[in-house]
Amino acid sequence: GGIFTLMNVARVGQVHIYYRARLLSTRFNPGVETIEARLFTEDEIPWDEIAFRTVKETLEHYFADRRAGRFGFHTLDIA
Repeated sequence: GGIFTLMNVARVGQVHIYYRARLLSTRFNPGVETIEARLFTEDEIPWDEIAFRTVKETLEHYFADRRAGRFGFHTLDIA
């Protein structure tokens, strides 16, 4: 695991940090702020419905790294 993406979202004064980790079970509880959660394959992801650019960027890096057979550390400044 470890930190996978670190993104500076300057316009709102936030830094988003995403970790790569292993899901221990397919049974999970997303919490009260989430209406629905489920697992997707890469082809099933509703890319146009992803609310946050940092999530989309992280997923794109993840799948590209997985295809390359190695995972790196990615940074990005979002204006």
